[in-house]
Amino acid sequence: MPERRLFLERASFRRRRLGDAARVLPVAAALLLLLPVWWLPRAFASAGGVIWIFAFWAVLIVLIWLLHRALIRAEAAIGTADPRADPEADRQGHPGAAARADRRAGARSDPDQDPPDAL
Repeated sequence: MPERRLFLERASFRRRRLGDAARVLPVAAALLLLLPVWWLPRAFASAGGVIWIFAFWAVLIVLIWLLHRALIRAEAAIGTADPRADPEADRQGHPGAAARADRRAGARSDPDQDPPDAL
């Protein structure tokens, strides 16, 4: 049997990689901020260090903003944008709306079930 290649839609693949980038960005930012301060404490003890930290902070804000915009566009491209942003989406048969409704219903407790005994 020939081995089949795994195929992912381009939009879905892009959204997953952007999600991965969103998960890695805080860790990478912490390392990029703290490692130079640990390795060169004298260089960052003066005003130049403070300027570098605030410049890094400003660049990080811009990167997060760009990543956020890219994630929103990627989700809109595959039709899984947040239905709360568009209340008409669930009524118009938005793809994935039924699955999200099922997940939301599963998260809530069933009103017919008794609550667990309190200790």
